[in-house]
Amino acid sequence: MGEKIILVWFRNDLRVRDNEILLEATRKADKVLPVYCFDPYYFKTNADGSLKTGAFRARFLLESVADLRRNLQNLGGELIVRTGNPAEVIPQLAAQYGVSEVYHHREVAYEETNISEEVETALWNQRLNLKHFIGHTLYHKEDLPFPIKDIPDSFAVFKKKVERDSDVRTGLPTPEQIHTPEIIDAGEIPALKDLGLEEPQDDPRARVKFTGGETAGLARLEAYFADNQQVAPTKGRNGSTVDRSSKLGAWIALGCISMREVYWAVVKHENDKNAHHAGMLRMELLWRDYFRFMFKKHGKEYFTTDVQAEAALPEKQRLFEQWKAGNTGVPFVDASIHKLNATGYISNFSRQMVAGYLVRDLDIDWKKGAAYFEEKLIDYSPASNWGNWAFVAGLGHDPRDNKYFNLAKQAGELETNSEFISTWAPADVIA
Repeated sequence: MGEKIILVWFRNDLRVRDNEILLEATRKADKVLPVYCFDPYYFKTNADGSLKTGAFRARFLLESVADLRRNLQNLGGELIVRTGNPAEVIPQLAAQYGVSEVYHHREVAYEETNISEEVETALWNQRLNLKHFIGHTLYHKEDLPFPIKDIPDSFAVFKKKVERDSDVRTGLPTPEQIHTPEIIDAGEIPALKDLGLEEPQDDPRARVKFTGGETAGLARLEAYFADNQQVAPTKGRNGSTVDRSSKLGAWIALGCISMREVYWAVVKHENDKNAHHAGMLRMELLWRDYFRFMFKKHGKEYFTTDVQAEAALPEKQRLFEQWKAGNTGVPFVDASIHKLNATGYISNFSRQMVAGYLVRDLDIDWKKGAAYFEEKLIDYSPASNWGNWAFVAGLGHDPRDNKYFNLAKQAGELETNSEFISTWAPADVIA
């Protein structure tokens, strides 16, 4: 009987720590074949000329895949990198290397699940199994105090019940060593130009440098707590708390660090001096879980919610173009969009404000704004982005939770400065 080889298909889980599919494969197989596939679908140009994935996020992804390869090599392994349709690439590699089974982490957004289904069908034609794992949430689905179909639509109720009746699992150990079959052609990681993108220009005003990968993500997590131990909450000119959000979203979105890794760091630092940041980060993790479980429960409803047809379409399009360019005449909105376009990042409060302005003040379809954020955000995650936009638009499944910011009322209170935007943000808002 030949040796058992398991192909580990990496997607949004680009890490070796606390990675169930990698650890399980090393335990169940004689050899492991780690694979990452750059799917051209995610780098296409949309019908309106926009990109599905912008240059900042694409660069972050390339850096993350490169770091994953280094970390696997440090364990004695290797990462095969290919560009192409996963439904063709994964079965071809499985046949080439005599793979017995394929592991991957289950996704929830419909584009990602469609890709999984295509791969699963192609593998089934080869009599191979695609085994699904759950590794993108803080609370494991099996540990929730309710089945998915009965998850509360209210975030407040969801939060109360999971915190009271569920526990977060401890992180999994890192494999001590990875044995791979003999790999003749591991493949090169593409350059941005290979994906049809130009190298983004880093703006000198950006306060955080987002470098992709598990190594950088763990360093950012450690630095966040170290920085906040030294600095107490400060107040803006209007008495609100200055933004000290974690800015860990990009690393979490690609799974460079796991939600559990962040959570247990929060627990470790909850008794630190000035530990207000620990509670804020815990709330951020809960919101991410909430939106992901809402996607699991409601599926494509987030994308297909009916909206009233927009009247005077050319005028609406003109207003939308002004919004995208940061040329609305509202200083806070414009500064936020300028920063988004120049860096790929804005705080959650800024996202709420510019989304609310587009939907409520300009009366433009929220899905247009969500698609624009998908292109621009370096920390884009389908569930969090589309769920949050639906939430702001009042189309969430519990409108009572939707705290719409009255921009007309608050615009005079929001200060801008010589950079992009003030760091002003309410104390209970997480970026």
